[in-house]
Formats: sequence, C-alpha cells, structure tokens
Amino acid sequence: MAGLVVSGTQVSYIGQDCKEIPEHLGRDCGHFAKRLDLSFNLLRSLGGLSAFGSLEELILDNNLLGDDLVLPGLPRLHTLTLNKNRITDLEHLLNHLAEVTPALQYLSLLGNVACPNELVSLEKDEEDYKRYRCFVLYKLPGLKFLDAKKVTKQEREEALVRGAFMKVVKPKASSEDVTPSPEYNYTPLPSASRELTSHRGVLGKCRYVYYGKNSEGNRFIRDDQL
Repeated sequence: MAGLVVSGTQVSYIGQDCKEIPEHLGRDCGHFAKRLDLSFNLLRSLGGLSAFGSLEELILDNNLLGDDLVLPGLPRLHTLTLNKNRITDLEHLLNHLAEVTPALQYLSLLGNVACPNELVSLEKDEEDYKRYRCFVLYKLPGLKFLDAKKVTKQEREEALVRGAFMKVVKPKASSEDVTPSPEYNYTPLPSASRELTSHRGVLGKCRYVYYGKNSEGNRFIRDDQL
C-alpha cells in the first residue's frame, strides 16, 4: 500500500493528501495499531477512526480539521496532537475530549485559532496563552503535557481555583483568518513525550471574568462590580 509505513504497532500514513481515513487502513491495521500518524494530509473528518479501538497515540497535525471534529470513544488514548488545524471553539473541543478520551495525558493544539499565541496572531501575548492553559487544565485535569510543555503543580492548582473563569470566547473570524500561516510546520511529537507511559479575555456575565490585556492593572472585574 503506497504511503503506508508499519513498524510493530505503529502505523504511519503521512502526506497522502487524503480527505478522509481510507477504509482499507482501518481494515488492515485497525486491530493492532496503538500509534497512528495521519499528519500532513487533507483530513476534514475522522469517520474511519472507529476501526482503531486500541489507539494510545494519535497524530493529526497539519490537516483541515475544524470545530465539527468527532472522535470515537478511545479509552486507551493518552496522546493526541492536533497542531495546525482549523479549530476555533476551544470549549467545544475540550468537552468532547473529556467524554471520548478519558485517559488523555498529552494534548497539543499549537497553530489553531483556539490556542491563542503569536503563532496564530500577533495580537496574542503570553498572558493570553497562560489563560488558555488554565482553562484547558480545568476542563482536562488529567493532562500531564499541554503543547509540548509539562504541566506544573502551580498550573494545576491555579486551574482548580480560577480555571472556570478563564473561558476563551470563540473568535468571530472569516475563513481566511481561521487558517494559520503555512510557514509554521510542526513535527508530530516532541521527543520528550515518548515517556508518557512510564487562550482573548472576555467581559462576561455570571461566572466569567474579564482579563483584557488593556484593563488597568489587569484587575479582575466581577458581576458585583459592574
């Protein structure tokens, strides 16, 4: 099968310009694959993943996956990378992952609008990214690594206290804005992640807090102060 590389339980089908997961891939490899790399394709859906029930690692970098992304239940999946796709709705994605990937420990979303940093917008800064990390860890407390960076004890504690207030509003962007600049390429997995087994402030009502970077002193403004 052209483009297919199999090494033990690791399956790679990289750079084949496929828009969906080929049926033959699941039929031939789904029963034994623990690591699946589908990076640098044109994937818009993940319908064929249901054949890969034993996956522990899934690499989907540099595809065209958006907010309609649907994963099947993958109870053993501990590593998921979605770098450089078209994901904008962070909360929707995290709610879905919490439901279908209960064992997830490593997640990377770099290069998506949902991950606010200078890779996708020069308007974003370090504070935007810190708020993003806090919200992700609030939603997925089992993570050990986020975007190739180890989760610290301090981040975990802050997520418990403030994570619920760090919600990032889905940006209202044109289709041109959703796709990050093509000059940023990501490798499927940083080497550090191989040992797993051994972000724009908002003025909200109710439980949300404003963290706008231009507010005086970056103070918290809550409902009873409005």
